[in-house]
Amino acid sequence: MVQAIHTAIKGRTRYYVRELYRSASVQKYLERSLSQQAEIIKVTASSLTGNLLVKFKPDKSSAEIATLIERSISTYQQLGQESRQVKANQKAIEREEQPTENWHLLNLDLVLEKFSTSKDSGLDSNTVSQNLERYGKNALIKSKTRSDWSIFAEQFESLPVALLGVASVISLVSGGFADAVAIAGVVSINSVIGYITESQSEKIINSLQSDEKPSALVIRNGKQQQIEIETIVVGDILQIENNSYVAADARLVETDNLSVDESALTGESIAVSKNTETLKGEKIPLGERTNMVYKGTFVTGGKGKAVVVATGKFTEMGKIQGMVSAAEASLTPLQKQLDEVGSQLVLLCSGVCGFTFALGLLRGYSFLPMLKTAISLAVASVPEGLPTIATTTLALGMRDMRKRHILIRGLNAVEALGSVQTICLDKTGTITRNQMVVAEVHIGIGVIKLSSDRFLKDNTEFLPSESEALSKLLQVVVLCSESEVITGEGGKYEVKGSATENALIYMAMAAGMDIPDFKAKHPLIKTYPRTESRNIMTTVHKTEGEQMLVAVKGSPEEVLKICTCVSKNGEVASITEEDKQALGLENERMAGKALRVLGVAYAYVDNLDENPERDLIWLGLTGMADPIREGVAELMEQFHQAGIDTVMITGDQSPTAYAIAKELHLNRDRQLEILDSSDLTQLGSEKLQALCERVDVFARVSPADKLQIVQALQAKGKIVAMTGDGINDTPALKAANVGIAMGSGKADVVREVADVVIEDDRLETMINAVSRGRTIYSNIRKSVHFLLSTNLSEIIVTTVTTALGLGEPLNTMQLLWLNLVSDIFPGLGLAMEAPEPEVLNRPPRDPDQPIIKRSDFERIAVESGVISASALTAYSYGLLKYGQKPQANTILFMSLTLAQVLHTVSCRSETHSIFDREKLPDNPYVDGAVVGSAALQLLPVFIPGLGNLLQLAPLDPFDWLVIASSTGLPLVINETIKSSRDK
Repeated sequence: MVQAIHTAIKGRTRYYVRELYRSASVQKYLERSLSQQAEIIKVTASSLTGNLLVKFKPDKSSAEIATLIERSISTYQQLGQESRQVKANQKAIEREEQPTENWHLLNLDLVLEKFSTSKDSGLDSNTVSQNLERYGKNALIKSKTRSDWSIFAEQFESLPVALLGVASVISLVSGGFADAVAIAGVVSINSVIGYITESQSEKIINSLQSDEKPSALVIRNGKQQQIEIETIVVGDILQIENNSYVAADARLVETDNLSVDESALTGESIAVSKNTETLKGEKIPLGERTNMVYKGTFVTGGKGKAVVVATGKFTEMGKIQGMVSAAEASLTPLQKQLDEVGSQLVLLCSGVCGFTFALGLLRGYSFLPMLKTAISLAVASVPEGLPTIATTTLALGMRDMRKRHILIRGLNAVEALGSVQTICLDKTGTITRNQMVVAEVHIGIGVIKLSSDRFLKDNTEFLPSESEALSKLLQVVVLCSESEVITGEGGKYEVKGSATENALIYMAMAAGMDIPDFKAKHPLIKTYPRTESRNIMTTVHKTEGEQMLVAVKGSPEEVLKICTCVSKNGEVASITEEDKQALGLENERMAGKALRVLGVAYAYVDNLDENPERDLIWLGLTGMADPIREGVAELMEQFHQAGIDTVMITGDQSPTAYAIAKELHLNRDRQLEILDSSDLTQLGSEKLQALCERVDVFARVSPADKLQIVQALQAKGKIVAMTGDGINDTPALKAANVGIAMGSGKADVVREVADVVIEDDRLETMINAVSRGRTIYSNIRKSVHFLLSTNLSEIIVTTVTTALGLGEPLNTMQLLWLNLVSDIFPGLGLAMEAPEPEVLNRPPRDPDQPIIKRSDFERIAVESGVISASALTAYSYGLLKYGQKPQANTILFMSLTLAQVLHTVSCRSETHSIFDREKLPDNPYVDGAVVGSAALQLLPVFIPGLGNLLQLAPLDPFDWLVIASSTGLPLVINETIKSSRDK
């Protein structure tokens, strides 16, 4: 079973294990199980060769290690037999539900007892294996991505395409093989275009996913081990370190100044201080469970131990992902409108085809010719170019957005952006940077007040030191900090620690301080950390003299209580009650601006025999905030100008949210309305729907609350966009009409469920997307108007000629050629019209408004009637001259097709006529489409083989003069009617 093949080096042996060969599962099991043995230092297995390299303690022999390997193999085989037995008894193994309790409310000893674990020794190997088998891996289920086949299949789901498919089958059955192939070719071309554009976007989205397999520290069998996060089980003791992600939901058993950033889960931007105290109460929000840590959150300071209480799908993040699966994505307005237009076309086609077929039979025509005529009419009534134009237009919008670092996941998301009526903005990481910075400093008693961007970490301006107190404040906050400053790539400094302390360090760096050098000159002697009973931190440091420096920062009220002096105008003076009152007012003012305020003080002492936190010298106040992103305030104004309502949704406290909303002027000119989650839970769905349109800010919300808010707005008929960057946003992102993910978000699932990914995190680029979306919708309306008016003219011509007993003037192949020439390229040219200057000054369109309004149908009927009358007049000339021969059909074919091509010019604007003095902006795409389509239409005249396929006949010069007249006359008449209507 196990054979030692290399034993020359003591404590290092290579074995050949027969069961390991070509078995990846055995490889993983041996590496995991053997690494947990005290005798073994390192294990490396290869299923490709069957070799196992083991490094072990020198006092052990190769034979003893071989015995351990054999035992592991036996255990693996036993587990395999048990697993196979279970599979034989049931069709599938169903994982057990993990125990669920309010772990934050239970006594710590009771929690440890429930999982049969110990905070010092953790679980034993057998219990780990049992829990892993019972509950499964500690992994979230990845969102399913669309396969290439599903993307391609979706291209055939529209009703117009289905109708063409039916026409193709009927043609094949009735002997029209060439017609069937031609129709199928048109459908295939349209589908390939849609598939290529959507699959490319899907590939880009999938490339953003992370393939990392992170590890975590746990205590098992009494020793600390580094294991893959997926193998963590309930009952494991996690070793929580600074600057690391929490691997699973866990109840804390030990803490050492531990703080955790839970913004990815709760939306709260400020790190939460953690402890082991058992909480009391019934409904404690997630963000206030200070004795718990949760999977996916980030440790910003300190360290600790915790017992795992939930893994995988049973974690809070796993539950959120479950909500993502349950939330249904909404259809965009364009999807609904195109579906409606497709349905109308099917009804119209069915009615006209049935009427014509019945009319032909009544007039004595035989069954098969009339069936072919009905098929021709079906082809004529369906605008084959509609799917192509809509798909290609949206794809061009996707490409345009891609250049602006906005990745569009689906074609219809481009249009949906232009229809948005309400945008719900996640605060942390979207409106704000999700990065604490010093926003304001107050020195002494109102002597110096520095504020805002001068303290941002990327600012290279030297921070002026107008006073000795300011310099001393910078020194104190640098020393009284657990943040580490390390040298990164290119010699640049990187700061690791809590967001609050990092902000203070960056402030000092902006002032030109060499942090590592300054700390080296003032080595740390002792730290008095912050505790539950005292909200201040104190550090004591050596100085160049005999005295020691005491650096203090923390709650302004608590720091002020232990200060006896204050720095005034560069001098130290006794602090008075009036001074304390003034500082208290300043603290309240800064806190009212949603700043996190810290008081800073210092002292010099000769020894540490007594409490160093006394007789301190007050230096000042520092106010930190998660700053609003640059340009967001202007963006809100642009949204409002475009008629889009803005709603801020955040996990932050109401005062913080209120201050930011006020600064952004979310309420425009009315009273700012804010709703706290505590009030939200008391509202029913109907009351929430009534309130949601008036509320500007939703504070302290949970992921479920966000989803509920989005759905309430949708229930009121709103087209809703939702932005977010954390996994707590994903249910709402998926449910929204347009889900917008910030590209640097840590969770892959956020990008997977979103319709739009802003890769550069610049939210202000969204206004460009809105403008582009509105323009695309307007251009698609122009294209649809063109397609319907031209195709209706074909129906009129075919129906009139059948009713009058004039035979079949246009065969199926001619109608297909006509539609391909006159539909696709002119329609695409219209889709490339430039944005109108006032596109962002108009309100969003009514989602209930159809893509083609009643007034549009009146215009379409008139325009198609003029085109049809002109073509029928030319046909009448051909009948009088040639009779029912191919020459007459050729005159009709050429007249109708070229008139439709020229009609593109008329469809560029609903109101602007070619006779107006003010000309439309040049559109070279329309010019090229008209010239190119006309050239294609004339091509069969010069290529005999193509002319024979279309059954065309030669014409004389006068015939071509008649064709030219019947081509230009409809444009002149329709543009004249448009001018008179506008006047």
